[in-house]
Order: sequence, then structure tokens, then C-alpha cells
Amino acid sequence: MPFIGGQKWQSGSKLAVIMTQSTVPLSELQFFIGLGFLCLFLILELGLAWMLVYFRGRSLGARGAVWIAAYRFWVRIFALAFVIRSAALVSVLIQFGTLWPGLMDRMGDVASPLLAVTVLTAFIFQSCFVGAMLFGQRYVSDRVHALIVLMVALGVTLLALCLVALHAWMNTPQGAELVNGQYVVRRWPAVVFSAAMPWFAGLFFSVSGAAAAYLMMGVVASQALRRPLDQSEAAVFHVAVGVALVSLSVAIVMMAGVGKVTAQHQPAKAAAAAGYWNSGSPPRIVLLARPDERAGANRAELLSWRGVGAKWLGRDEQGALRGLDQFSGMSPPVAATFWGLRIALYVGLLMLMVAVLFAVKLAGKGMPGFSRPWLALSRLFMFSGWLSFGAGFVYMAAGTLPYAIQGTITYGDIAGSTPGRILAVGLALHVLVYLALIAGFFQLLRHTIRFGVVPVARRRGRA
Repeated sequence: MPFIGGQKWQSGSKLAVIMTQSTVPLSELQFFIGLGFLCLFLILELGLAWMLVYFRGRSLGARGAVWIAAYRFWVRIFALAFVIRSAALVSVLIQFGTLWPGLMDRMGDVASPLLAVTVLTAFIFQSCFVGAMLFGQRYVSDRVHALIVLMVALGVTLLALCLVALHAWMNTPQGAELVNGQYVVRRWPAVVFSAAMPWFAGLFFSVSGAAAAYLMMGVVASQALRRPLDQSEAAVFHVAVGVALVSLSVAIVMMAGVGKVTAQHQPAKAAAAAGYWNSGSPPRIVLLARPDERAGANRAELLSWRGVGAKWLGRDEQGALRGLDQFSGMSPPVAATFWGLRIALYVGLLMLMVAVLFAVKLAGKGMPGFSRPWLALSRLFMFSGWLSFGAGFVYMAAGTLPYAIQGTITYGDIAGSTPGRILAVGLALHVLVYLALIAGFFQLLRHTIRFGVVPVARRRGRA
């Protein structure tokens, strides 16, 4: 039967009961929606930050006017992502304490330093450099300003690394010992660089590059459908295609590494992702199916290969494969884990195919050779990076349930006592705010695509 918050759903009639009486499902839903919203804009901010470093660096050399125009356009989009991400981070940090008041008591020795670095980076270090980056260009030399842009990118990277390190440790808790119900750090290098950390970080950064690249390709395509492109816009499209190819290729390798770490440390998640129900049965890779948790089987299977996929599954001490039947009552929601992984992979593969097609098309021709169908295809995939990441986030988040810290502490152990009705109202308000922020981002992006960079007159008659 499906699980949410470790509780089984007997029938649709119990939805209202769970929504009003259980705090765990609502807390999980609110927290994961907020965290997912934060990550959507963080990957965009991270990818655009390093793109801006490239544009600003190229502006110091030949064809500087072309690259400074690209920088001035895309720094506006970066600023939008930065502002929304900053607001989302505050909300998530508040929810971290209000929804899970028992969590810091259990893992404060691990989480407090990492969260302190995150807050310091977000609200002091990074914000200072972002202000100089956005408003101080006219007061410093070009080289100094390029250095400031680099510092902003490093700040975003450090913030992302701290969050990824904490998430990776919660999936593969290493370097800390559970003493009287509380984790005590023994070796900080093992905590920061846990088994999942390199793979999670590589996947996060590669997806951020792909998300920023496809946003750029879609924006430039939208501009090309309206009017002829200038040199800076065509150059941005060329760069974005190259970044998309490299990022997606790296993401495939990182995803394979994540799968192996998951099989070793999170066997229930690995079995749910594979739709592997019965321990010891022949493994197989299932491309499409409908997981039926009530029957403990896959329905309507399509394109499955038997005898393969064993390396993506966990094993017991005797070396036998572990299926979902070994995790009765403590397995993650299978359908969400199963489909989250597949949607992320399939969308990612489509993105890679599109990037390859555009790279071939660009060879020797450039943007003027694109017809309207090609431009429409690019615009269609503008937010494909968000879609792939969102599905992957569902796989990651759902696959951890019911554990907050893998194998030791569940979300039920650390949940607060806020009444379900209040949590339901808070969840609805959070969703409305998130939707409003996304709508505002889309509207401002559309305005920027249509009108571009509007010059602002400087004081004392300067142009």
C-alpha cells in the first residue's frame, strides 16, 4: 500500500482524516515543496553565476563589446533568481526548525556548523559581493569587477556545497556516532565528504549547468522568433549548446554513481526505484510500469530486460538481492520513487538528444541557419532543466522516507505537535506564495525577453 509519512492509505475516504489528524505527512509535504522550490532557483542561480563569470572574463579580451552585452542581459535574470532563492532559503531555514523541532537535538553537532556556513555565505559574504556586482560596475575597473563576479559565483557554489553536504550526510551518515539518541561528530572530513557527497555534488552542479544552458537557449530562440539576433545573442546560444552537452554528459555519469551509492546505503530506495519486489528473484530493468503496492507487483510492464540491473540493487550479508518485501512498513512510496527517477532520466536523455542536434546544426552554420521549427523546439525545452531536476528531486526526497537520517531517525521521531489543520492552512499559503513568485519570475523574464536591457542614465550627464 502507498506510504506517506510512514502511514498507509487504506482508501480515498481517509484522506481528510490524515490531513487533519497527522502532522507528519503535512509537514513532509510542506517541507519538501519548500526545499524543492529553493533548489529550483538555486540551480538556476548557480548555473547563471558561472555563465556570467565566462561572459565577464571574455569581455576583457577581443570582442569585448559582444560579451559585455551578453553579461548585461543575463545578469538581470541572475538577479531575479538570486532574490527569489534568498527568500526561499529563509523560509526553508524557518521550516527546518518549526516543522522538525526534534531534528537539531538529534543532529545539531553535524548540522549546526554546515547551516552556519550556509547562512554566513548567503547573507553576508555573498550578498556583499552581489551588491558590488550589480551596482558597482561603474565605480571599479573592468578587471576588479570581473573578480567580483567570480567571487559571487564562488559564494553561490559554497552555499550549494554546504546544503548538498548536509543532504548527502543524511542519506549516508558517516563520520558521526549516534550516542544516546544524538549524533556526535568524530571525523569532520568523513561528515563533509560522505559516500554520497561527490556524486550528489557532481549531479547538482551538472544539472545546474544544463538548466541554465537550456534557459539561455530558449530565451535566445524566443528573441530570434521576434527579430534578427545580434552578435551577443548568437554567441550566448553557441555557448549554451556547448555547456548543455558537457553538463548532461557529466550528469549521466553522476547519476550512475548515485545509483551505486544508493544500492549500498539505501537498499529500500534502490528496490523502489527499480520496482524490485521479491528478494532473490531475477533482477531486471523496467523502463515503464505501474507499481502496485497493494499487490506488491508491477502492472502494465513495458520494455523490461531480465537478468540485468543487479548492480543497482542492495544485497544482504549473504550477497542475495534485497527486494521491497524485506522492508515491510519502512519502505518509501514506490510509485513516487519509481516514476521520479524515470521522468528525470527520460527528460535528461531528451535534453541530451536536443543538445546534440543543435550542436550538429550549429557546426559551420550558426544561428542564422535555424528555421522557425528549430527555434520553437529550443523554446519548448526552455525549462526542461527544471522539469528533469524536479522529477529527480521527487525521487531523492520520496526515496528517503520514512527516514530523516538514513536507517536511524524517522520523520515521525522529530515531528512537531502543530495541529494538522494549521499545517494544512500553512501548506496552502506556502503553495500560493510559491506559485505567485514563479508567476512573477515568468512575467519578468518575458518582459526582459521582449524589451531587453533598458539603458539607465547615469548621474551628471553620463550615458
